[in-house]
Amino acid sequence: MFNQADLPDVIPVFPLPGALLLPRSRLPLHLFEPRYLTMLEDALKTPERLIGMVQPNAAPDGRTGGNGLHSIGCVGRVTQFSETEDGRYMITLTGISRYRILEEIEGFTPYRRARVSWAGFERDLGPEDKDPRFDRQAFLALLERFFMARELQTDWDSLKEADDELLINSLSMLLGFEPEDKQALLEAPSLSTRRETLVTLIEYALRGGSDEEIMQ
Repeated sequence: MFNQADLPDVIPVFPLPGALLLPRSRLPLHLFEPRYLTMLEDALKTPERLIGMVQPNAAPDGRTGGNGLHSIGCVGRVTQFSETEDGRYMITLTGISRYRILEEIEGFTPYRRARVSWAGFERDLGPEDKDPRFDRQAFLALLERFFMARELQTDWDSLKEADDELLINSLSMLLGFEPEDKQALLEAPSLSTRRETLVTLIEYALRGGSDEEIMQ
């Protein structure tokens, strides 16, 4: 378990459109570009083994953290990794805490680094979040309509048994919404607001708001 005092002021950042990491959730990644292999090697040399995921943002709307990055991302600890025969890596990041980019650090690394603040995200380091207003039956009924409309399959028994946070966060990460929608899910201040955002996005897609394939 991390405390905010344990988290470094400067972290490597990995801009990856549509890849959402949330606290206490797991994100599998496939690394093959030389700069990100170097990033992984450097992260594994540190006791924390942290990599910060962040969404690129090209829009000049004041929400960037510099050089086309959203200002808020989520750092994860490398909890699993394996090397393939051709030198690529399959890794798993376990989400630790969201952060706010203060400035990008210029340096000699081929990957990007940023000075970050952890202020305002203290609850990310606490126990599992709860959603006291969660109507699971109504939510699963909406999700079933969505999966049927997209002709998708899932393990409904596992979904029904999953804890609130695991269910909502897993769907937020797996459903293939636009990067800006993923950012809204990341920035949701509580599990309840993330669930409300997720429901809004699913309902919008069911109304024909998006013609794109919805699962990554």
